[in-house]
Amino acid sequence: MNYFKHPTAIVESKNIGKGSKIWHFVHIREHSVIGQNCNIGKSAYVDTGVKIGDNVKIQNFVSIYQGVEIENDVFVGPSAVFTNDLYPRAFIWVEDRVIPTIVKKGSSIGSNATIICGVTVGEYALVGAGSVVTKDVPPFALVLGNPARLKGFVCYCGKKMNTVIDDREEKVVYKCECGKIIDIKKEWIYNA
Repeated sequence: MNYFKHPTAIVESKNIGKGSKIWHFVHIREHSVIGQNCNIGKSAYVDTGVKIGDNVKIQNFVSIYQGVEIENDVFVGPSAVFTNDLYPRAFIWVEDRVIPTIVKKGSSIGSNATIICGVTVGEYALVGAGSVVTKDVPPFALVLGNPARLKGFVCYCGKKMNTVIDDREEKVVYKCECGKIIDIKKEWIYNA
């Protein structure tokens, strides 16, 4: 075994990446994939068939259900939940009700956020704590509330960008206080 597993964790998958850490009372179901150098916090649940990339940090009490794919370098805050059925009924459960959800590279999901199935959370986006995401989140977007709404854009460093250095027909160019320059496509703004 080339990863750490706390004695109380239940790991049914054989696809756990090198250097990952699985903590107290975590349950990882069969056929799920956990990348390298991931950290899965206390009492997290990873359902069958879930795909988690490299360097992902999943905090305590997170629930990730079948149909969810989380790419590399994603942060998922405590008690966040990912759903997988738009019309759940206890007496109607078949695999074809699962609706895929994708969380793209470098994004962050705040604590107690709920991600409704069928959405894509874009690269380096930031979902605020307690938000309910019901539609796609553009790359670098900051979304907050219930339902989550676009409140601006964030840098790679995670801070909200407020300085526009260029506004063109197709994109807005922001400069972050950290010095990075980020191009935001106007279609992301209008379609959010």
